[in-house]
Amino acid sequence: MEWLMGPFEVTFVQRALWGGVLVSLICALAGTWVVLRGMAFLGDAMSHGMLPGIALASLLGANPLAGAAVSAVVMAMGVTMVGRSPRLSQDTSIGLLFVGMLSMGVIIVSRSQSFAVDLTGFLFGDVLAVRQGDLVLLGAALALALAVSVLGYRPFAALAFDERKAHTLGLHPKAAHAALLGLLTLAIVASFHIVGTLLVFGLLIAPPATVLPWARRIPVIMIGAAVLGSAAVFLGLLVSWHAGTAAGATISAIAVLQFLLSHLAAGYVNSRPRPSRPVFTLIARQRPRTDKVPS
Repeated sequence: MEWLMGPFEVTFVQRALWGGVLVSLICALAGTWVVLRGMAFLGDAMSHGMLPGIALASLLGANPLAGAAVSAVVMAMGVTMVGRSPRLSQDTSIGLLFVGMLSMGVIIVSRSQSFAVDLTGFLFGDVLAVRQGDLVLLGAALALALAVSVLGYRPFAALAFDERKAHTLGLHPKAAHAALLGLLTLAIVASFHIVGTLLVFGLLIAPPATVLPWARRIPVIMIGAAVLGSAAVFLGLLVSWHAGTAAGATISAIAVLQFLLSHLAAGYVNSRPRPSRPVFTLIARQRPRTDKVPS
């Protein structure tokens, strides 16, 4: 028990645990829609596209969180505008913007070496540096993400399975897509301080994808993703404490390991032959009864 609970008696590890759990809840709400909608590549591109805003904010002495938010919004607007071109697929526009934003971030970093070490925490996470104020911001972000998910549940669900049906039902798919991009932006910006911009994809995509083979209802996927994400945070902090590894990377690695184990188990269950009933049992059930006692 000392090995299991000892690290969480330290104050900064407790704050890291609470921060990671809040981030897991936010990512469960946003990540479920991202997985169902098939927007994983967009989420990855937006998480990497925050680097210019973070680098510029650090260079100017501003809040990196604000820089990340602005950069993510610019990335989302750029994807929306470029994606309207009939000659370019959405993947092409996302890939080009992704490379462009990442290149701009590297150029900004290369112009000054004074804060390059500090940016390592934003790239790979600094979960052990979570402060009390960060927990308040994460709580507010969770409340906003929950409100958006509840209010947009029907249009998000229709958009995830059939965009034309959503338009037929009058659910405004374009507005729903914009709201979904906002929810994704909120989750990425809230999470990058915990696991970093390069690893936020682990908590955003892995837990919902882990639950997907076992669940058939969207709320069940969200709840399962929240539980698995919180478990990954707990185990990641525990392993990193005893093994001396990077906490954010360990959390993301455990989330991906959960995904691999889940899909291996699902593949094994689906590959097993279903037991067939003996023929004589079926014949016996179909044969009329002749042993009735006469009245």
